[in-house]
Amino acid sequence: MTEDFSARAAAWLEGNAPREPVAKTVEARRFQAALHDAGFAGITWPVEYGGQGLTEAERRAFDERARRFPLPSDPFLIGLGMIGPTLLDLGTPEQKRRFLRPMLRGDEIWCQLFSEPGAGSDVAGLTTRARRDGGGWVIDGQKVWTSRAEYAEWGAVLARTDPDVPRHRGITMFVVDMRSRGVRVRPLRDMTGAIRFNEVFLDAVRLPADAVVGAVGGGWDAAVRMLGHERITISERRRPRDHPASYAALSALARERGVAGDRHVHLRLAEVYRAERLAELLAARLGQEARHGRPAGPRGSAGKLAAGRLARLAADAVAEVAGPAGLAWVPGDAAAPRLAAALLDAPSARIAGGTDEIQRQIIGDRVLGLPREPAPDRDLPFSRRATGTG
Repeated sequence: MTEDFSARAAAWLEGNAPREPVAKTVEARRFQAALHDAGFAGITWPVEYGGQGLTEAERRAFDERARRFPLPSDPFLIGLGMIGPTLLDLGTPEQKRRFLRPMLRGDEIWCQLFSEPGAGSDVAGLTTRARRDGGGWVIDGQKVWTSRAEYAEWGAVLARTDPDVPRHRGITMFVVDMRSRGVRVRPLRDMTGAIRFNEVFLDAVRLPADAVVGAVGGGWDAAVRMLGHERITISERRRPRDHPASYAALSALARERGVAGDRHVHLRLAEVYRAERLAELLAARLGQEARHGRPAGPRGSAGKLAAGRLARLAADAVAEVAGPAGLAWVPGDAAAPRLAAALLDAPSARIAGGTDEIQRQIIGDRVLGLPREPAPDRDLPFSRRATGTG
């Protein structure tokens, strides 16, 4: 059966997948809808919510076939990789029916509203607040580093609903319509020149009672679950074969520049190959276990760390192989700007989804059982904490 599915996927991709990167979101949405209609979106998700109800084997078969093409999956990554799986875990039947099928078709794009200017990767330090108002809620606060908020229709937001309990309690997760009155999005341009992050201001945004994901006050547990899905998604995300910082592309560039025999280049390439394989195998194992009912939990931090390490080693190799051509080039050299962008983009892999330091702390605390860092205010009500503490 997997062979038939794989052959069908290969034929469909050959006839429909783009050969060049898709820049416009409207075209990405059109492709995602076609992908769903053809039976290749949400391969392991339940049929009743728009998925295909198939197994991990079919998902892997499709991913392997799809690697040959620059599929425009980026706009949908947060919805399909993080929020959708969390709704499958914790959402009400009504939320699943309302949100999952449009998410799979690309009709509605999602963003994740966790990070804040005063909290960063320390999610439990958030200060955005939600208060009850009649039968619903009103949210006030500010988020930052919010990917895809500039065009997302929906977001998953964490807000403090009870400041009089310790900081890991009294947090609730909501779904928020990004088109609501009181939501303001300000794009941020990063050093690659692209706009991939945003500040989001929430000013008296009204939410209905059924916007709560999971339990009121259970937002920390919901966030941990979503961050686990996020780490798997980030670590599992394979680079396309034509990525300028992949082992295959760097090896070809080394041969082209006549430096493949250089000992330092050889060692750099070996590091990239080893890190690439390690990240792929670790992510595949964690993802496969998660989809068979064994959440990665804190082990997902290992996958996230491996992906960040790969990005750093690949950036080092770009500098070694390309030399000055990785930073300056003559007009008309189409390949050089992509190399430079890969070099500049590498640090983001060690920050997005929780910094390397946060991942190491999680592994130390929860995997290795090392003594926890002192936190004298851990059991204090959040409202009594010193302002600005992490």
